[in-house]
Amino acid sequence: MATLFSPSALFSNTTTTPTTARPPQTPPAAKTQLPFSSTKSPITTLASTLAATAAAAVLISSAPLPSLADPSFQIYYGTAASAANYGGYGGNSNKQDSAEYVYDVPQGWKERLVSKVEKGTNGTDSEFYNPKKRSEKEYLTFLSGFRQLAPKDVVLNNLALSDVDLQDLIASADKVSSEEKKDEKGQLYYNYEIDGVAAHSLISVTCANNKLYAHFVNAPTAEWNKDSDMLKHVHESFKTVNSS
Repeated sequence: MATLFSPSALFSNTTTTPTTARPPQTPPAAKTQLPFSSTKSPITTLASTLAATAAAAVLISSAPLPSLADPSFQIYYGTAASAANYGGYGGNSNKQDSAEYVYDVPQGWKERLVSKVEKGTNGTDSEFYNPKKRSEKEYLTFLSGFRQLAPKDVVLNNLALSDVDLQDLIASADKVSSEEKKDEKGQLYYNYEIDGVAAHSLISVTCANNKLYAHFVNAPTAEWNKDSDMLKHVHESFKTVNSS
């Protein structure tokens, strides 16, 4: 039995048949470890990266526009109801479902309640003002029975006929400029800027729903010089909704 395990027996030249002994076999090679073995596979990693990128894109694209999300403003929804159907005062309730127009109101501004008589005589539908300077304000007037805008000069002159302050501002203005602009639906707006000695005014006028809407932003020259960016934002925020 000792010879069976001696070194000479292991290295003997004696020929053995395949059935009684097997040739030395090369041990199986160890599995090659990919450099990613301790983490996720390349495909999984790529998929995760693409998913994260897509999620970030969705978050960015779904973020509200600054003009709507800016905490310095709130949206006012105006119904432009006729004097006959008017409740007497322009409340600040949310009338989004029946709104005909919207505009932004700076935080801290107060609403001036519009009487039924005033609404019936000059068409004022809503008004907000800066309580620190009441002449710094925005308001909207409307007139029924208008399907399209007349030439720019005619429209401005007609607005001034029912607004003495606007007449005086135009008469003493250093500069009066106007431009035409269409929104994404092709609706036409007239924009006016009146630069007076004592005051500044921005006006936007359009026709929709068989009505003419005019949105005014007024400020004394001193306030305009301080708040022009904010006042321009308010002016540009006006638009009609559910227009026909």
